[in-house]
Amino acid sequence: MEKIDILLATYNGEKYLKEQIESILNQTYTNFRLLISDDCSTDNTKKIIEEYSKNDDRIEFYFHDENLGVVNNFEFLMKNVKNEYFMFSDQDDVWNENKIELSLKKLKEENADLVYTDLEIVDDNLKTVYKSYWKQKGLEKKVKKYNNFEALYLNNFVTGCTIFCKSSWINKILPIPKNSKYILHDYWLALIVAMKGKIVFEEQPTIKYRQHSSNSIGSKTVSKSMNSIDEIRGLFIEVKLEHFKIFLENKDKFPEEINKLSDIALKYYKKLSENKKVNIKDLILFFKLYKYENFVYKMENLIILNFRLLGKLLFKFFR
Repeated sequence: MEKIDILLATYNGEKYLKEQIESILNQTYTNFRLLISDDCSTDNTKKIIEEYSKNDDRIEFYFHDENLGVVNNFEFLMKNVKNEYFMFSDQDDVWNENKIELSLKKLKEENADLVYTDLEIVDDNLKTVYKSYWKQKGLEKKVKKYNNFEALYLNNFVTGCTIFCKSSWINKILPIPKNSKYILHDYWLALIVAMKGKIVFEEQPTIKYRQHSSNSIGSKTVSKSMNSIDEIRGLFIEVKLEHFKIFLENKDKFPEEINKLSDIALKYYKKLSENKKVNIKDLILFFKLYKYENFVYKMENLIILNFRLLGKLLFKFFR
């Protein structure tokens, strides 16, 4: 029976932490080590961790003296993995009791390197909001069909809190880029594994993904709260400029043909940031980058990015 390392990063999580820890400790698959790394919490998080660790020797914890931030905290945990497989865990969700068992079974059946799953979106009180995260996001077809590096290259679709991965990939993944708002540990992990390994999607939800006012990252789309097409366009361009900049700063992780594409893509988005009206010269590149996106998302981005004035008109009409 293989032993699993579960990596739980905490920070001021007292409100929901007990439910999450209990859902992990009550898994049908019991051979695991729960590694908890607390990032200088000022509430009762540390006390909760200490209380649970007294009653279950599967729990190991680390309390830091200086704030690491979410990416560094998960990287710290990854460096302390000892077993053949590892999983990420957020502090405010609730795991279904068969999460470990189902993920391990899927990985073995598919001879995969990484498994990620669907999620059930719930509110503060664990009441179901959406039964399927991926249906709610409109990406169900993509996650079922396109689990490859090329599909991940433009946008992440692997949810970190559902990841189950072989530990042998850690040395290839680390270090994780530290100076990015948009490329976090889960995306970086999935991207590197997909480049030379195999990632697969499990359709059955394995966690209750809690959405609440304190979520730093959630299921809501930031752009939907914006009030002008210029705001949305600016955000799209900002994300992609950083996206390809980070790739190029980590050239050693990627083959030469990907570095060349990232360089061209970075120049394309820089041009878009300077071009306020119409850009039609680089549409072949646009369709290459957006090949794996669904039709609606592709067309929205095509108009918003390359035909700004038309985008403003449509935005006023459909808003």
